[in-house]
Amino acid sequence: MAINPSLPQSVLPSGIPCWVELATPDDNVTQQFYSGLFGWSYYVNRDPAAPNGRYLIAAIGSTPVGGLYRSAAGQRSSWTINVSVHSTANAADWVEHLGGTVTLGPVEIPNRGSILHATDPAGAPVVFWQPSDTWDFGVGAPNTFASADLNTHDGEAADGFFCRLFNYTAHQIGDSRGVDYVEWVLDQQPVLYRYVMGPEYPPNTPPHWMIYFDVDPARGTDATAGHALMLGGRIVIDPYDTPWGRIALIADPCGAVFSIVDRTQVSDDWGRAEVDDPYDD
Repeated sequence: MAINPSLPQSVLPSGIPCWVELATPDDNVTQQFYSGLFGWSYYVNRDPAAPNGRYLIAAIGSTPVGGLYRSAAGQRSSWTINVSVHSTANAADWVEHLGGTVTLGPVEIPNRGSILHATDPAGAPVVFWQPSDTWDFGVGAPNTFASADLNTHDGEAADGFFCRLFNYTAHQIGDSRGVDYVEWVLDQQPVLYRYVMGPEYPPNTPPHWMIYFDVDPARGTDATAGHALMLGGRIVIDPYDTPWGRIALIADPCGAVFSIVDRTQVSDDWGRAEVDDPYDD
Protein backbone atom coordinates (compact mmCIF):
# COMPACT_ATOMS: atom_id res chain seq x y z
CA MET A 1 0.00 0.00 0.00
CA ALA A 2 1.40 3.38 -0.95
CA ILE A 3 1.45 6.30 1.42
CA ASN A 4 -1.40 8.62 0.56
CA PRO A 5 -0.30 12.02 -0.74
CA SER A 6 -1.13 14.80 1.71
CA LEU A 7 -3.56 17.56 0.86
CA PRO A 8 -2.07 20.96 0.03
CA GLN A 9 -1.97 23.16 3.13
CA SER A 10 -4.33 25.68 1.55
CA VAL A 11 -7.21 23.18 1.55
CA LEU A 12 -6.51 21.63 4.95
CA PRO A 13 -9.58 22.35 7.10
CA SER A 14 -9.34 23.27 10.77
CA GLY A 15 -9.89 20.37 13.15
CA ILE A 16 -8.04 17.68 11.17
CA PRO A 17 -5.34 15.52 12.81
CA CYS A 18 -2.28 16.69 10.91
CA TRP A 19 0.70 15.38 12.87
CA VAL A 20 1.73 13.15 15.79
CA GLU A 21 4.74 13.67 18.00
CA LEU A 22 6.52 12.08 20.93
CA ALA A 23 8.15 13.77 23.91
CA THR A 24 10.91 11.45 25.12
CA PRO A 25 13.75 11.72 27.64
CA ASP A 26 16.16 9.69 25.47
CA ASP A 27 16.33 10.52 21.75
CA ASN A 28 18.77 7.75 20.86
CA VAL A 29 16.95 4.85 22.53
CA THR A 30 13.63 6.07 21.15
CA GLN A 31 14.94 6.41 17.59
CA GLN A 32 16.33 2.89 17.65
CA PHE A 33 13.08 1.41 18.95
CA TYR A 34 10.77 2.99 16.35
CA SER A 35 13.27 2.48 13.56
CA GLY A 36 13.35 -1.22 14.40
CA LEU A 37 9.58 -1.52 14.85
CA PHE A 38 8.27 0.68 12.03
CA GLY A 39 11.27 1.13 9.73
CA TRP A 40 11.41 4.89 10.32
CA SER A 41 14.42 7.00 9.37
CA TYR A 42 15.04 10.48 10.80
CA TYR A 43 16.29 13.93 9.96
CA VAL A 44 16.82 16.89 12.26
CA ASN A 45 15.06 20.27 12.22
CA ARG A 46 15.76 23.26 14.43
CA ASP A 47 13.03 23.82 17.01
CA PRO A 48 13.16 26.76 19.41
CA ALA A 49 10.39 25.20 21.54
CA ALA A 50 12.37 21.99 22.30
CA PRO A 51 14.67 21.94 25.36
CA ASN A 52 17.73 21.14 23.24
CA GLY A 53 16.64 23.06 20.12
CA ARG A 54 16.32 19.87 18.07
CA TYR A 55 13.28 18.20 16.55
CA LEU A 56 13.56 14.84 14.79
CA ILE A 57 11.28 14.18 11.84
CA ALA A 58 10.48 10.49 11.42
CA ALA A 59 9.96 9.42 7.82
CA ILE A 60 9.22 6.44 5.62
CA GLY A 61 11.26 7.03 2.51
CA SER A 62 10.95 10.78 1.96
CA THR A 63 7.49 11.09 3.53
CA PRO A 64 7.25 12.52 7.09
CA VAL A 65 5.14 10.42 9.46
CA GLY A 66 5.74 12.01 12.90
CA GLY A 67 8.12 13.83 15.18
CA LEU A 68 10.29 13.20 18.25
CA TYR A 69 11.72 15.73 20.64
CA ARG A 70 13.53 15.81 23.98
CA SER A 71 11.07 16.15 26.84
CA ALA A 72 11.53 18.82 29.47
CA ALA A 73 12.63 17.87 32.98
CA GLY A 74 9.73 16.22 34.80
CA GLN A 75 7.64 15.88 31.62
CA ARG A 76 5.97 12.51 31.05
CA SER A 77 7.11 10.60 27.98
CA SER A 78 4.02 10.49 25.77
CA TRP A 79 2.58 10.68 22.29
CA THR A 80 0.18 13.48 21.42
CA ILE A 81 -1.81 14.72 18.46
CA ASN A 82 -1.49 17.94 16.47
CA VAL A 83 -4.76 19.34 15.16
CA SER A 84 -4.84 21.80 12.26
CA VAL A 85 -5.93 25.42 12.71
CA HIS A 86 -5.91 28.36 10.31
CA SER A 87 -4.48 30.68 12.97
CA THR A 88 -2.74 29.73 16.23
CA ALA A 89 -3.34 33.28 17.50
CA ASN A 90 -7.09 32.91 17.05
CA ALA A 91 -6.94 29.40 18.48
CA ALA A 92 -5.24 30.75 21.62
CA ASP A 93 -8.10 33.20 22.14
CA TRP A 94 -10.71 30.48 21.65
CA VAL A 95 -8.92 28.04 23.98
CA GLU A 96 -9.14 30.55 26.82
CA HIS A 97 -12.70 31.58 25.90
CA LEU A 98 -13.82 27.93 26.10
CA GLY A 99 -12.18 27.29 29.47
CA GLY A 100 -8.92 25.74 28.32
CA THR A 101 -5.38 26.86 29.14
CA VAL A 102 -2.58 27.92 26.79
CA THR A 103 0.66 26.30 27.98
CA LEU A 104 3.04 27.36 25.19
CA GLY A 105 2.95 29.73 22.25
CA PRO A 106 2.02 30.55 19.69
CA VAL A 107 5.59 29.78 18.57
CA GLU A 108 6.89 30.11 15.01
CA ILE A 109 8.85 27.03 13.92
CA PRO A 110 11.30 27.61 11.03
CA ASN A 111 9.87 26.18 7.79
CA ARG A 112 7.07 24.42 9.72
CA GLY A 113 4.50 27.09 10.56
CA SER A 114 3.23 27.98 14.03
CA ILE A 115 2.31 25.81 17.03
CA LEU A 116 0.24 26.30 20.15
CA HIS A 117 0.26 23.95 23.15
CA ALA A 118 -2.84 23.92 25.32
CA THR A 119 -4.98 21.87 27.68
CA ASP A 120 -8.74 21.45 27.53
CA PRO A 121 -10.92 22.30 30.59
CA ALA A 122 -10.35 18.79 32.02
CA GLY A 123 -6.55 19.02 31.63
CA ALA A 124 -6.06 16.99 28.44
CA PRO A 125 -3.05 18.23 26.42
CA VAL A 126 -3.32 19.08 22.74
CA VAL A 127 -1.15 20.82 20.15
CA PHE A 128 -2.68 23.10 17.54
CA TRP A 129 -0.66 23.56 14.37
CA GLN A 130 -0.95 26.23 11.71
CA PRO A 131 1.05 24.43 9.01
CA SER A 132 3.33 26.05 6.47
CA ASP A 133 3.02 25.53 2.71
CA THR A 134 5.47 22.62 3.03
CA TRP A 135 3.21 20.62 5.36
CA ASP A 136 3.26 16.90 4.62
CA PHE A 137 2.03 13.96 6.70
CA GLY A 138 2.06 10.42 5.40
CA VAL A 139 -0.95 8.27 6.34
CA GLY A 140 -2.81 5.33 4.84
CA ALA A 141 0.03 2.82 4.89
CA PRO A 142 1.55 0.38 7.39
CA ASN A 143 3.60 2.02 10.15
CA THR A 144 1.83 5.39 9.85
CA PHE A 145 -0.82 7.19 11.90
CA ALA A 146 -4.22 5.49 11.91
CA SER A 147 -6.37 7.27 14.52
CA ALA A 148 -6.41 8.80 18.01
CA ASP A 149 -8.55 8.61 21.15
CA LEU A 150 -8.71 11.29 23.80
CA ASN A 151 -8.89 9.38 27.09
CA THR A 152 -10.47 11.66 29.69
CA HIS A 153 -12.35 11.63 32.98
CA ASP A 154 -14.82 14.30 31.78
CA GLY A 155 -16.45 13.47 28.48
CA GLU A 156 -18.91 16.34 28.66
CA ALA A 157 -16.13 18.90 29.10
CA ALA A 158 -14.08 17.39 26.25
CA ASP A 159 -17.05 17.28 23.89
CA GLY A 160 -18.03 20.86 24.72
CA PHE A 161 -14.51 22.20 24.21
CA PHE A 162 -13.51 20.44 21.01
CA CYS A 163 -16.93 20.44 19.36
CA ARG A 164 -17.35 24.18 19.88
CA LEU A 165 -13.78 24.84 18.79
CA PHE A 166 -14.02 22.87 15.54
CA ASN A 167 -17.76 22.40 14.91
CA TYR A 168 -17.44 18.66 15.43
CA THR A 169 -20.57 16.59 15.84
CA ALA A 170 -20.30 14.13 18.75
CA HIS A 171 -21.69 10.68 17.91
CA GLN A 172 -21.98 8.17 20.78
CA ILE A 173 -20.74 4.75 19.63
CA GLY A 174 -20.45 3.19 23.08
CA ASP A 175 -23.49 2.47 25.22
CA SER A 176 -22.90 5.78 27.11
CA ARG A 177 -23.15 3.99 30.48
CA GLY A 178 -20.67 1.13 30.73
CA VAL A 179 -18.67 2.40 27.75
CA ASP A 180 -18.76 6.14 27.05
CA TYR A 181 -17.01 6.27 23.67
CA VAL A 182 -17.71 9.09 21.22
CA GLU A 183 -16.77 9.72 17.61
CA TRP A 184 -16.09 13.35 16.65
CA VAL A 185 -17.31 13.91 13.11
CA LEU A 186 -16.51 16.76 10.72
CA ASP A 187 -18.27 17.03 7.36
CA GLN A 188 -19.73 13.55 7.91
CA GLN A 189 -16.27 12.02 8.38
CA PRO A 190 -14.92 10.76 11.74
CA VAL A 191 -11.75 12.62 12.65
CA LEU A 192 -11.03 11.79 16.33
CA TYR A 193 -12.48 9.78 19.21
CA ARG A 194 -13.13 10.45 22.90
CA TYR A 195 -13.27 7.82 25.66
CA VAL A 196 -14.23 8.32 29.31
CA MET A 197 -11.75 6.19 31.24
CA GLY A 198 -13.49 3.37 33.10
CA PRO A 199 -12.50 1.34 36.17
CA GLU A 200 -9.61 -0.23 34.26
CA TYR A 201 -7.79 3.07 34.85
CA PRO A 202 -6.88 4.29 38.36
CA PRO A 203 -8.74 7.52 39.24
CA ASN A 204 -5.51 9.54 39.20
CA THR A 205 -4.61 8.59 35.61
CA PRO A 206 -4.07 11.88 33.75
CA PRO A 207 -6.07 12.69 30.60
CA HIS A 208 -4.05 11.69 27.56
CA TRP A 209 -4.17 10.82 23.88
CA MET A 210 -3.91 7.26 22.63
CA ILE A 211 -2.28 7.27 19.21
CA TYR A 212 -2.89 4.31 16.89
CA PHE A 213 -0.50 3.19 14.16
CA ASP A 214 -1.43 0.87 11.32
CA VAL A 215 0.46 -2.41 11.03
CA ASP A 216 1.10 -4.40 7.90
CA PRO A 217 -1.70 -6.98 7.60
CA ALA A 218 0.83 -9.47 6.29
CA ARG A 219 2.66 -9.17 9.60
CA GLY A 220 -0.31 -8.63 11.90
CA THR A 221 -0.79 -7.15 15.35
CA ASP A 222 0.47 -10.16 17.29
CA ALA A 223 3.81 -10.41 15.49
CA THR A 224 4.33 -6.64 15.64
CA ALA A 225 3.65 -6.64 19.40
CA GLY A 226 6.13 -9.48 19.82
CA HIS A 227 8.73 -7.53 17.87
CA ALA A 228 8.17 -4.49 20.12
CA LEU A 229 8.91 -6.70 23.13
CA MET A 230 12.16 -7.91 21.54
CA LEU A 231 13.19 -4.28 20.91
CA GLY A 232 12.90 -3.41 24.60
CA GLY A 233 9.27 -2.30 24.73
CA ARG A 234 6.48 -3.67 26.91
CA ILE A 235 3.10 -5.11 25.97
CA VAL A 236 0.58 -3.20 28.09
CA ILE A 237 -2.46 -4.94 26.58
CA ASP A 238 -2.21 -8.22 24.72
CA PRO A 239 -3.74 -8.19 21.23
CA TYR A 240 -7.56 -8.20 21.23
CA ASP A 241 -10.30 -7.93 18.65
CA THR A 242 -12.57 -4.89 18.15
CA PRO A 243 -14.97 -3.60 15.47
CA TRP A 244 -12.11 -1.36 14.27
CA GLY A 245 -9.45 -4.07 13.99
CA ARG A 246 -7.09 -6.17 16.09
CA ILE A 247 -5.38 -3.89 18.60
CA ALA A 248 -2.52 -4.10 21.10
CA LEU A 249 -1.16 -1.44 23.46
CA ILE A 250 2.60 -1.04 23.63
CA ALA A 251 4.94 0.97 25.84
CA ASP A 252 8.24 1.98 24.27
CA PRO A 253 11.51 1.66 26.28
CA CYS A 254 11.02 5.16 27.75
CA GLY A 255 7.44 4.45 28.83
CA ALA A 256 5.42 6.22 26.10
CA VAL A 257 2.24 4.24 25.39
CA PHE A 258 0.73 3.83 21.91
CA SER A 259 -1.49 1.36 20.07
CA ILE A 260 -1.04 -0.72 16.97
CA VAL A 261 -3.98 -1.88 14.87
CA ASP A 262 -4.59 -4.23 11.98
CA ARG A 263 -7.74 -2.76 10.47
CA THR A 264 -8.28 -5.76 8.19
CA GLN A 265 -9.10 -7.96 11.22
CA VAL A 266 -12.44 -6.68 12.54
CA SER A 267 -14.84 -8.18 15.07
CA ASP A 268 -18.52 -7.46 15.70
CA ASP A 269 -18.03 -7.69 19.46
CA TRP A 270 -17.78 -4.40 21.38
CA GLY A 271 -15.55 -4.07 24.39
CA ARG A 272 -12.37 -2.60 25.76
CA ALA A 273 -9.95 -5.09 27.27
CA GLU A 274 -9.26 -5.01 30.97
CA VAL A 275 -5.72 -3.74 31.16
CA ASP A 276 -2.89 -2.78 33.40
CA ASP A 277 -2.56 0.93 34.06
CA PRO A 278 -0.47 2.16 31.09
CA TYR A 279 1.04 4.85 33.33
CA ASP A 280 2.15 2.47 36.09
CA ASP A 281 5.92 2.36 35.73
